[in-house]
Amino acid sequence: MAVKTDLDFSEAVDYHYGEFPPKKIDYEQLAPSMTSATAALAKYDALLKTLHDSEVLLAPLRRREAVISSRIEGTIATLEEVLKYEAQEDYQVRQEIIEVLSYSRAMSQAQQLMEEGLPLSGRLLRDTHSNLLFFGRGADKQPGVFKSEQNYIADKNSHKILFTPCNVERLEECFSIFEKFMNVEHQIPLVQTALCHAEFEAIHPFKDGNGRLGRMLITLMLWNKNLIEVPHFYVSSCIEASRDEYINRLRAVSANGEWTQWCEFFFRIITRQAEENSQIAQSINDLYEEMKNIFRDVTASQWSINALDFIFARPIFRNSAFTNHGKIPKQTAHRISSLLAKEGLLSLIEKPSGRRSALYAFEPLLGITKA
Repeated sequence: MAVKTDLDFSEAVDYHYGEFPPKKIDYEQLAPSMTSATAALAKYDALLKTLHDSEVLLAPLRRREAVISSRIEGTIATLEEVLKYEAQEDYQVRQEIIEVLSYSRAMSQAQQLMEEGLPLSGRLLRDTHSNLLFFGRGADKQPGVFKSEQNYIADKNSHKILFTPCNVERLEECFSIFEKFMNVEHQIPLVQTALCHAEFEAIHPFKDGNGRLGRMLITLMLWNKNLIEVPHFYVSSCIEASRDEYINRLRAVSANGEWTQWCEFFFRIITRQAEENSQIAQSINDLYEEMKNIFRDVTASQWSINALDFIFARPIFRNSAFTNHGKIPKQTAHRISSLLAKEGLLSLIEKPSGRRSALYAFEPLLGITKA
């Protein structure tokens, strides 16, 4: 949480000028936790390679990550609300929903830019920040532009200042060192990711949105360093669950130079998150395999897999979007959705009214991905 008011600095820790990159890391101490994290990531990545289509099957997980990452920053919206909005459902459309969707949009655009050849760099992070804050409460916080005044991190309950990030006068210097380190070749990738995440949060280069962008950076670095084949690693759930220790470990880096201890904690987070992601992804895949036969039997249609893919990618949808999406003949799509609803595979959220078609939900998938 960034603030500008005069508050209690009695427990504040200042940024560690001149101490990044750290001069010493105890790799022997890190070996057990790093081995566990590496193995858990490899298992998760191997699972993704077995999925029918990771872009389709993990679409709800990407939305879940956006919901949780935004919630850490105080933006409260449910996954169901976000999916309803995406289905053009105007019930209780709130600014918070747009902010959550901006997270997903920014992450997707960062992935696209990197696939087009833009390296992991300050430019990429500024572009991603601009996309993250293009609308909502952050739109007036200089999207894509480094901060021009000092920011602080405060305890949201006591309002005591916990940390004073890098000051404006030395921001360019410190960020340049961070950017260079982010792309050096001789570092152990998982250690490099841990150190870069901590350094980005310590610099806190933007007026707002640093926490969300810092969590995106973890996924982008894991992908860039070939620790995962596709950028579908969702880290916010375990960070949220360990939020107090997460903050204290980051503060200890600047206060006492505890980089090794930070890395050890970070690896535990990665291990738990990889295991959680694997469990959810496996559950989604199991549901998909189960529904392949059920959809085929219920619809008796050659288009049953197309219908299944659409519904897994958009577990809340208007029937008009389903019948008009182009991968199933329109009349056939009408028949398929009617049959699925009749058999109880789709839940009716809203009956058709006037020009508005029925709104359906695929509850089995929503139950797996609920945040």
